[in-house]
Amino acid sequence: MSAAAVAVSGPRVWLLAARPATLPAAVVPVIVGTGAALHGTHSFNLPVLIPTLLAALLIQIGTNFANDVFDFRRGADTAERLGPLRVTQGGLVTPQQVLVATFITFGLALLIGLYLVAIGGWPILAIGVVCLLSGLLYTGGPWPFGYHGLGDMVCFLTFGVLAVLGTAYLHTLSITRLDVWASIPVGCLVTAILIVNNLRDIDTDRRVGKRTLAVILGRTGTRIEYGVCVGVAYLVAIGLGVTGTVGLWWWLPLLSLPLAIWLVRYVSQTEGRPLNQALKRTGQLHLVFGLLFGAAMWLG
Repeated sequence: MSAAAVAVSGPRVWLLAARPATLPAAVVPVIVGTGAALHGTHSFNLPVLIPTLLAALLIQIGTNFANDVFDFRRGADTAERLGPLRVTQGGLVTPQQVLVATFITFGLALLIGLYLVAIGGWPILAIGVVCLLSGLLYTGGPWPFGYHGLGDMVCFLTFGVLAVLGTAYLHTLSITRLDVWASIPVGCLVTAILIVNNLRDIDTDRRVGKRTLAVILGRTGTRIEYGVCVGVAYLVAIGLGVTGTVGLWWWLPLLSLPLAIWLVRYVSQTEGRPLNQALKRTGQLHLVFGLLFGAAMWLG
C-alpha cells in the first residue's frame, strides 16, 4: 500500500472513490438541458431541476465506483497506474465493498428516476435505463465496451446527448432543434475528458489488453480526436449564435476559449503522468463552458 493510500481513511475513502473532479460531467448536461428547454423564459422548474441533478450525480458516482472495482478485477489498475489513486487498487477497501456501494448508488438513482419517469413517461425510462447500463457495463459485464474501443462513443451519447435531451424533455415534454444542437458541445467536451484519461494510459492499457480508442488510434490520432472534440464544441456554439438561434448572449461560451486553446496545445505536446493536469483542466473547461452555454440560452 502506498503512502498516499495510508493517509486516506474513513469517509475520505469514499469521497476519493467518488472522484469529485469528474462530477461536473454530471452537472453540465443538466445545466445545458435546462438552459435550452427554458430558452428565453427566465424561470426554473425546481421540482424537475433538483431531482434530475441528483440522479445525474448518482449515476456518475456509481459509474466511478463500477470502474474502480471492475478495472481492478481485470488487471487494468496496477501499481504502474499513472492516474490518481483508485481505492480498490490501493487496498483501501475490498472489491466487494466497492461493488456493494456501486449497486446502492445506482439503486438510489433508480428511485429518483421513478419520480422523473412519473413526470416524463417512457422516454425518460428509456434514457435512464441506457445511462445506468452504460455506467455499469463500461468496464463490467462479459463484454465491457470500454475495453473494445467504444467508450468514447458511448460517453458522447449517454453523458452528452441523452443527458441533455432527457433534461430538456423533463422541463417541456418536447424536444426542439435547439435541445439537439445544445447536446453536441456537451457530448464533445465530456468525451474530451475521457480522451485525455485514455491518452495518458495508452501504454498500461495496451499491456493488459484494454483496447480503448486511444490504444487503437495511437497518440497522434488521439490528440487529433481531442482537438476535434474541443473544436466542434465551439463551432456549434458559434453556429447557434451566427444563425440567431441562441440570442444576444450567444458569445458567453467563447469566454472559455483561451483555456481550450491552451489545453489543445498542451495535450498535443504532453504524455504520461503530466496529462493529469490536462485531465483536471479539461473537466474545468467542460464545467465553465457548460455554465456559460446554459446561461447564454437561458438569457436568450
